[in-house]
Order: sequence, then C-alpha cells, then structure tokens
Amino acid sequence: MSGQHWNNKNMKQIALEDVVKTYRRYAPFYDRLFGAVLEPGRRALADVVCKSSPASILEVGVGTGLMLSRYPADSSIVGVDVSSEMLEVAGKRIKSGTTREIHLIKMDAETMNFYDAHFDCVTVPYVLSVTPNPDKLIAEIRRVCRKGGLIFILNHFSGSHFWWFLERAVRSIADKIGFRSDFGFDEQILKHDWEVLSVKNVNFLGLSKLVVIRNV
Repeated sequence: MSGQHWNNKNMKQIALEDVVKTYRRYAPFYDRLFGAVLEPGRRALADVVCKSSPASILEVGVGTGLMLSRYPADSSIVGVDVSSEMLEVAGKRIKSGTTREIHLIKMDAETMNFYDAHFDCVTVPYVLSVTPNPDKLIAEIRRVCRKGGLIFILNHFSGSHFWWFLERAVRSIADKIGFRSDFGFDEQILKHDWEVLSVKNVNFLGLSKLVVIRNV
C-alpha cells in the first residue's frame, strides 16, 4: 500500500441530500461525463463477476445502468440507487437494450430492505466514496451477501502520487461534486474482518482499484 494513513474523523462529510441533489444534476449527462473515463474499471469488474458466475447479484449504486448488460446471462440481478433520475435512465437502458429480467429499486443502500444473506454477490462500482457513511454501507452489503459470497468494490482510493494534487484540490468540495477524493484504502478496506482476495489498479494511471472480497 502507499504507506499513507487517513483519519476517518477528518474525512469530508457528505449528506444524503447532497448525494441526491448532485446526481439529479448528473443524470442527463452522466454517461458522457464519466462513461469513457471509468470504462476500463467497469470492464474489469464485469470480467471478474462473470468468472465467478453468481446465481444472484445486487448492484449497489446502479446509476444509469452501465454495468447491467455485462453480468452473467443466467444471474438474477437487482440494482438499487437513491437517485430517481439515475434510475429512470437505467430503466430506459434496460428497455432498449436487453430482454433480461432486472429489478431496479430506489433505496438507500445504508439501510436496505433485503433479508440477511439474500445475494450470492454484491457489486459496488464507484459508490463507496460517495455514500454518506461508508461503514454503514459496508455493514449492509455484508449483511445481505451470503457468507462465503463475493463482494466487488470498484472505487478511487487516496495515495497515488500522480493524483495527489487533484485529490487535494477538490477535497473541500466533496459535497458539491458528489464524491470524496480523500478516501484511504487501509481505513475503508483493510480494517474490516473480511477476506481480501485481490486488488487491481484500473483506469487511467491507477485512478481506481478493483477489490475482490470474500464475505466471512
């Protein structure tokens, strides 16, 4: 790891209202803004999920649905998001691009209405640094994922020398841009008592990491 340590108490706070408001603005042009630049990470995520062939998948923060058509054809899929506007775009994408049965639900992933151990696999693409309370989100995805199931986290984490200046430049406006740039891997991933199976740098100059975790 980078050797840098981040204090969660000093992490920029984001309110749920900020997230909803920000992604209401992003919804009409999210794909153009973040589609291509984050596409390598999505491809890598799709590859590892398809190799694991889960019977059921929960995608947390489904957004405009860019990942939905890439999951295994025989997997049942549920996608949740707090943004009605983003879900509307995802719904249109499903209707025009696939005949698969995919359920989209407006839901705060920090308090999900699913039974314990409900899913074989949970994917969390570009969401962990967006949610107001990352620890609550992690507790929930572990609760709804069966023991021995897989959790895939795709996210930006602080520490890259190349991205250091940009992280500092936008740190104070996390609530305006909808994500935290100062987000430590050790504090958000390694502190939990789950099994980290692999970590892979993805996207331009290691902007993001794809983390594969076994729920224990």
